[in-house]
Amino acid sequence: MTTTPDIATLPNGLTVDDARAEAARTYELDRAHVFHSWSAQAQIKPMTIVASDGSYVWDGEGNKLLDFSGQLVFTNIGHQHPKVVAAIQAQAAKLCTIAPQHANDARSEAARLIAERTPGDLNKIFFTNGGADAVEHAVRMARLHTGRYKVLSRYRSYHGGTDTAINLTGDPRRYPNDYASAGVVHFNGPFLYRSSFHAENEQQESERALDYLERLIQHEGATSFAAIILESVPGTAGIMVPPPGYMAGVREICDKYGIVMIADEVMAGFGRTGEWFAIQNFDVTPDLITFAKGVTSGYVPLGGVAISEKIAATFADRAYPGGLTYSGHPLACAAAVATINTMEDEAMVANAKRIGADVLGPGLRDLAARHRCVGEVRGLGVFWAVELVADQQTREPLAPYGGSSPAMNAVIAACKSGGLLPFANFNRIHAVPACNISDDEVREGLAILDAALSEADAAL
Repeated sequence: MTTTPDIATLPNGLTVDDARAEAARTYELDRAHVFHSWSAQAQIKPMTIVASDGSYVWDGEGNKLLDFSGQLVFTNIGHQHPKVVAAIQAQAAKLCTIAPQHANDARSEAARLIAERTPGDLNKIFFTNGGADAVEHAVRMARLHTGRYKVLSRYRSYHGGTDTAINLTGDPRRYPNDYASAGVVHFNGPFLYRSSFHAENEQQESERALDYLERLIQHEGATSFAAIILESVPGTAGIMVPPPGYMAGVREICDKYGIVMIADEVMAGFGRTGEWFAIQNFDVTPDLITFAKGVTSGYVPLGGVAISEKIAATFADRAYPGGLTYSGHPLACAAAVATINTMEDEAMVANAKRIGADVLGPGLRDLAARHRCVGEVRGLGVFWAVELVADQQTREPLAPYGGSSPAMNAVIAACKSGGLLPFANFNRIHAVPACNISDDEVREGLAILDAALSEADAAL
C-alpha cells in the first residue's frame, strides 16, 4: 500500500511527512504506556490513525483507507461530520459539564429525541457512559421491578466488559471472567446456517428455537427469571438476523411468564439496520432498550436505557439505587442531539436501508456466488457479515470459533493493503460502514474485498 499521491495534506491539515513523524511518536508512547483491551500486550502492533474524514481514515504512513469497520461499529454518521463537531464546540463554550442531579438542556433534548424514536411507550431515558453500563442498569432495573434474579442471554452474543455484562456475554471473551455466580442462564438462539436445532428452513429454526427456550425456562423455574436480554440483531457474534416470528415469539414468552424483555441495541441501534432501532424490523416492543455507540456516532461517549412506563412506575415513589457521575453529560448529550438531528435532516436511516437493499447486500451476495471461501452473507442496512469457510459443503470455518488462522489473517492483510479497513472476528469479515456512505464508496469497498477473497480462494 502506498500513500495517495495526489494528497499533499491530510484532512486535518497535516502534511504526510508531519503525520508520519507524529505517528512515530504516538506509537512509541502507546507501546510504552497504553494498556490495550482484549489483547496480549507484547503481541500487538496497533495501527496509528492520524486523520479521518467521512468514510475514510489515514494511517501513520499517510495511507488512505475506506472504513468498512465503523471503528467498533459506532461511526454511524462517518468521521468528523461538521454539524456534530460544531455542536460539541458550541456546547463546550456554553456549559461544558454539570452534575447529573441538575437538569441541563442538552440532556433534556437528547432524551426527547431518543424517546420519540423508540417503539411503544419507552419514554423515559436513563443515561450512562456507554453500552456495558447501560446493560448493567437495565438488568438491575429488571431485577428490582420483578423481585427476581436470574437473567437469560443467548450464546453468540456480546453485552459488554463489566461484571454483569461480561457474564451475560455469550462469546469466548466471557470465559476468563465468568465464575457462574451472576445468575445468568445461556441458551442457543436461532442461527440457521449453523443451526443447533437441525432445522431445514427459517420457519423450523424459529419454531424450534422458541420451543427450546420455553422448555428451558420451565426447567430452570419460570418464576426465577427477571429478564431475557437479546441483541435485536447480534453484532460482534455474527450479525445473525432473527428469522420471521422469533422476536415476536420471545415477546409472547416474556408476557406469559412475567419476564422483562431487554433489547440490546448498543451496536444495532441508530440507523444501522435501516431503522432507528433494529427491534423495529420485527414489529416488537421490548420493556427496556439499551443503547450507546451510534447515538453520538462515538464522537463523545454516551449510552443509556430507554424505559417503558410500567418499569418506570416502579421507581416513581421508590428510589432507583443507581447512578453515574457523568450521567447525561452535557457534551455527550449535545453530540447526541446533533447526531440524531443530522441523521434525520440528511435521511441517513433511509440511506442505510436503501444501501443494504440495493448496493451492499446484492454486492456481497455476488461475492458469495463467485468465491469458494464464502459460506454465507447476511445482514440488513449497513450491518452485514461475510462468513468465510474452508469448505462450503462441510461449512468448516476459515478460522476456529474464538480464534484466527493464517488464511484469515491473509484476508485481513489483503483488505488493508488494498485500502480497506475491515471489521473482522473469528472467521468473518463484517461490512459495517457509515449509514451515510455513498453508492460509489460501497462499490469501492466491495472491489477491494473481492480481491482479498481471491487470495483466500487461491489458498484453498
